[in-house]
Order: sequence, then structure tokens, then C-alpha cells
Amino acid sequence: MTTAVRPLLPADADDLSVWPSSTTRLPDGDLAVGGVPLTEAARRFGTPVYLLDEAEVRARCRAYRDAFPDADVHYAAKAFLCRALVRWIDEEGLGLDVCSAGELELAVAAGFDPRRILLHGNAKSPRDLDSALRLGVGRIVIDSPSEIARLAALVGPHGRQKVMVRVVPGVSAGGHEKIRTGTDGQKFGLSLTDGSAQHAIARILGQPQLELTGLHCHIGSQITGVRPYLAALRRVVGLMARVRDAHGVALPELDMGGGHGIAYRPGDPALDLTTLARRLRAELVESCAVAGLTVPRLLIEPGRAVAGPAGVALYRVLAVKDTGGRTFVAVDGGMSDNPRPALYGVRYAPRLVGRRPDAAVRPTTVVGRHCEAGDILADGVPLPADIRPGDLLAVPVAGAYQLSMASGYNLVGRPPVAAVREGEARLLVRRESLEDVQRRDVGV
Repeated sequence: MTTAVRPLLPADADDLSVWPSSTTRLPDGDLAVGGVPLTEAARRFGTPVYLLDEAEVRARCRAYRDAFPDADVHYAAKAFLCRALVRWIDEEGLGLDVCSAGELELAVAAGFDPRRILLHGNAKSPRDLDSALRLGVGRIVIDSPSEIARLAALVGPHGRQKVMVRVVPGVSAGGHEKIRTGTDGQKFGLSLTDGSAQHAIARILGQPQLELTGLHCHIGSQITGVRPYLAALRRVVGLMARVRDAHGVALPELDMGGGHGIAYRPGDPALDLTTLARRLRAELVESCAVAGLTVPRLLIEPGRAVAGPAGVALYRVLAVKDTGGRTFVAVDGGMSDNPRPALYGVRYAPRLVGRRPDAAVRPTTVVGRHCEAGDILADGVPLPADIRPGDLLAVPVAGAYQLSMASGYNLVGRPPVAAVREGEARLLVRRESLEDVQRRDVGV
């Protein structure tokens, strides 16, 4: 009698902790997200395709509202934005943080109140500022001295625009040096240490067209600990006290940005939202008491922590190759729809869905289809040894900084986005076709 050998599975094969909370296991190795089987979504929309769990997005918005009941929570649109997401964010009571006229105008076209929008950017274009003033954006965050006179001139002698100043507090935090923005020597903000922040504040207070409502501080992205936020808050509150002493002005708002880290693989660290809210509020109250300041209104700007865990990317395997002692699995997407591994060296946990494997796992490198050696989506991940062309791979935590950073490399076209909820899937953003790509090329 022959005994069947059960294939070895990766240690986290049954760990769905980084998947949307609606994820369920189905027969034959499939998964469902939002009640929609992943294989069904791939058949209907083709691959690559990005799925966004609407209920997960909404639940994460509510979690932020509940954790910060006395603060203004603004979703960071740069993580990912489309009309449907704008509506979800609006209905859940969050504001928006945008970085361009494109993001701003899409949000307003989708019905979002511009007074609940902040405009960021280290190099705002004339169109960015024109759109912000024409649409009546709530706050513009000053990021460089040259913006002060430009903005005041655009507002005109009879207008008035609320602004904030982005301060660099000298705090190092973030998952990679390319996403650390709290220290001197990078392109964002105005430094506390060299006095440029103080100088900008004095200039703004001398411009009757500009109303300084507060200070802004964003120290980086994918931060998983609370201490950097507390250190930054103390330094910015100290600056608010100096502004009060020097100019007699008590600033009513303090924006501590976002950058809240999430887990991309089972076991990865993540920022604890409840702990952050409790300790940030306590530190704000204590620091203001020491400085003799009225506690300002707190603002925060989560993006990745809202959209990231709600997204799943689906890819079809095109080729499998064993060469140089490594196994390469090539899929029909890659760095054009997710450049983060190439930019930051981030790691994901792709999973075979749609069938049960008949072989043990082995270290596998999942690569994209593009003409770059660095087009690697996941390096050395455990996948079944019998993986083959036509198989479906699913990558969780794909809702932020993937499609929003997509490119047109190799003219393959950007993937579509579909929402899933309660067993239904609907298209939010259609696939970019070859006709779309060719239509933009008007030269002869």
C-alpha cells in the first residue's frame, strides 16, 4: 500500500493576518476577499488586477476616527486615489491631504468639500496653487521660502488663505532612507536647526493675505514605533512656544503627518494605533502645559495604514525558469505597477491561489515582465515547486504606493482596480489599453 505524501507548506501558508479581515479560505486552494473568489475576479477582470476591499477601507477609517476623536484625520491621497475611494473617505468623515492639482481636482470632481483638503508639496506648480485657490482648498502647507511671496501675490490684496508651515524637527524615522523626511539634508520642509522654519513663520505673519493656522510635521513613512512621533511633537511644540513669545501668536493647529507603518508579511512589526493615539495625546497635553500653551487642534494624515491592507494584487504566471541555482517565476505585471521593491527593497508574501500544490515549497524569486534586472516583486519567497505557467499568484497589502506610483514602462498599460464587498465586485478604474497609450502619441 502506498502512503500519500502531504506537500510541505510554508510556515505562514495558513496565516492570513496581513490579508483583509474579510478573507476566507475556499476549496481547492482558493481565497475569497469581500466574498469574491480571487480566481473569479481574475477571470472577470483579467490580470494583473488590483482588488480593493471596501469594507476594510471603511473599517480602517472608523478605527482612526475612534482612536483620535478630538483630532482631524486626513487621508493621504498619494497612497492611492480614485473617485470611489474619495466617496468612501468622505462618507466615513475623514478629510483629505493632496499633493497636486490632479489629486485635488479629482477629489473635488468626486464631490469632496475642498475646505476639508490640505495641499502639500515641496515644489508646487503654478497649476497646483491656481487650482487650490480657485477651488477654495482649506489649507496650503508652505514648504519653502519662495512659496510665501508667490502665494501671497496669487491670493491678492483682498483675499486671505489659510496656511501651515512644514517643519523639519531633526528626528530620524522610517523604514528606508528614501522615505525618511524628518531630518535635515532632504528636500522637504524647513529646518528647525538652521532657523529657516522660524524665518518663514515671521515672513508669513507679515503677509496679510496669509493666515498661519499652525505647524506641520511629517517625519517619514512605514514607522512602526511611537517614540519618533513623541520626540518630533516635543520639538514642534517648543517652536510653537517660541512663536508665541516672539510674535504674540498662539497657533491653533498642529499636524503630525502620517507614515504609520503596517505589516506586509506575517510577523512584520506594525504601528499600534491605540498606543500612538494615547501617547501622542498625552505628550501634546503635557508639552503644552510645560510651555504654557493652549493645546492646539491635532491633525494626522494616514494613507498607507488605511488603503494598504485593503488591497490585493493578482498576477498570472507567464514563465518558470531554473537558472544559476535559483528559481524564477515571471508574472504578467511587475515594476510598472509596483516599483516599491526596486525603489526600497520592500518584501511581500505572494501566495498561490486557485489550486492545491502537489509539491513541497522551495525558495522562489517572483519577477516581473519588464526589461530590468531589478524588476523583482518578491525575492526568496516560499512557493510550491510545481508552480507553472497559468497559475495565479495573489499578493496581499497591495492597496498603497503601488498603482499610485505606476509607470508606463514598456508600454504595457496600467492594471485596473475593482472594489469587492459582500460577494460583489465592481470596476473602479479600467485597464489602460494599448489604444490609450497610442492615443497620447500625437507626433508624426
